[in-house]
Amino acid sequence: MTAVVPTPSKCGIIYPSSDKEPVAETYDHLYAILTTLEVLRQYLLNRQATVLANQFLYYVEGFPKLRVAPDVMVIYDVEPGGRDNYKIWSEKQVPKVIFEITSKSTQDEDKSSKKNLYEALEVQEYWLFDPKGEWISQKLQGYRLKGDSYESITDNQSEPLQLRLAVEEKVIGFYRLDNGQKLLVPDELAQALKEETLKRLEAERQAEQERQRAVKLESLLARYKERFGELPEE
Repeated sequence: MTAVVPTPSKCGIIYPSSDKEPVAETYDHLYAILTTLEVLRQYLLNRQATVLANQFLYYVEGFPKLRVAPDVMVIYDVEPGGRDNYKIWSEKQVPKVIFEITSKSTQDEDKSSKKNLYEALEVQEYWLFDPKGEWISQKLQGYRLKGDSYESITDNQSEPLQLRLAVEEKVIGFYRLDNGQKLLVPDELAQALKEETLKRLEAERQAEQERQRAVKLESLLARYKERFGELPEE
């Protein structure tokens, strides 16, 4: 569906990696972006995929002004790792899933021009998350490409990611479809690590107590043998 645009001479064309604009307009939006990025990055480790956030997506070679900066995009069948920007013609893959962390001030762009662009580029899924609930009452709205156009996702399940999405206050919660397991956000990972460390330390403490108890019993037995000889056999 992508419109065919004549490609000019490519010599000397610069594709910037930054527009010097802020990443997000509020802390809530920034936290939602970074949390989504890190959760999906961890989920896709060791796979031929990458997750990028707030980086330019160039979609027509030779036209550096034809670009967009999705808040989070997931691309499959590419080399893992970060990029300064993403050029579709170079990587030969269109993002499978794009997230926009939307707000009242960006809603017109997010639900019209960006939606139309992602639809034309054949991005399989497009998700809008409104952490403050400023214009999406349920905070989360997804669209899936069917034929040439997007249709609303009603079950909050992502087919490319094989995850169920849930609104959890001001972030998106992600749950595996195969086993229901939640993908932990960084704060939850830190808490889980802390709890696991405490369990390990407690297990080591108990093991040390058992070792000391065994040493004490052996010492008592040795003193008994010195005074009374070997213990009688039953």
